[in-house]
Amino acid sequence: MHNRIGNDPGVCDIERTDDHVKPYVHEGLDSKSMHFSICEIQSRMQILRPDVLELEYTRTMMGFLMFAPAPDCIAMIGLGGGSLAKFCRRHLPEASMRVVEINPHVIALRDAFKVPPDDARFQVTLADGARFVRETIERFDVLMVDAFDSQGMPAELGSGRFYDDCLDVLQPGGLMVVNLHAGHPHFLVYLDRIRRSFGENVLRVDDKDGSNSVIFACKGDRLQRAVGGPLRRPAGLGADAWEQLQGAFSRVAGALQKRAR
Repeated sequence: MHNRIGNDPGVCDIERTDDHVKPYVHEGLDSKSMHFSICEIQSRMQILRPDVLELEYTRTMMGFLMFAPAPDCIAMIGLGGGSLAKFCRRHLPEASMRVVEINPHVIALRDAFKVPPDDARFQVTLADGARFVRETIERFDVLMVDAFDSQGMPAELGSGRFYDDCLDVLQPGGLMVVNLHAGHPHFLVYLDRIRRSFGENVLRVDDKDGSNSVIFACKGDRLQRAVGGPLRRPAGLGADAWEQLQGAFSRVAGALQKRAR
């Protein structure tokens, strides 16, 4: 149990670092990666292009722009190496972003992974993600959940209560985007819980090798309205970002078509 700081819901006692495993950084000639173990990469960054989305599942998660091309307010549970946070910070300049990370050792590496400093529209908060969505009074257009520790995804972030709370913190028409490990023994349980919370407004998009599955869940019918629409670059999204995301948009569009059959 973590203590709260002030009136900020879910904020952890920053002195209690002994509760969390410390990740390590591996640096190669052109990339840098964050690990809890040698077997799995938590995040990877190109050293010369730190804002590029290196891992396929992160590009798929940004497929939310197909449904919400101009979000005003984004929240994210899990910082990692900051790939998604940096991409949003650079390519969605009108959006504000709140990133919630429970592990202080991960936040301590934000400079190593070129995560920008906090400012009026970008904040990284040390907090318990499940408690944050349960207690916050903020409401978001997009909520991204990509939170793994040394043991995998915490059970609290796969509970029915958590997904109910995620639905609650979304604006009408808002989207939750969750990265799950498709091979996890409870994967289908988590997916069923998301469907119980969001009803039929759920889309599953698997990556090429089947290891990650990105789940889009909408508070409303945006997924249905997107079926059959043309694949186009969202207004305001630059050419560099579109080059990275176009393949992911195609995968999401394919999943939409398959779901509609």
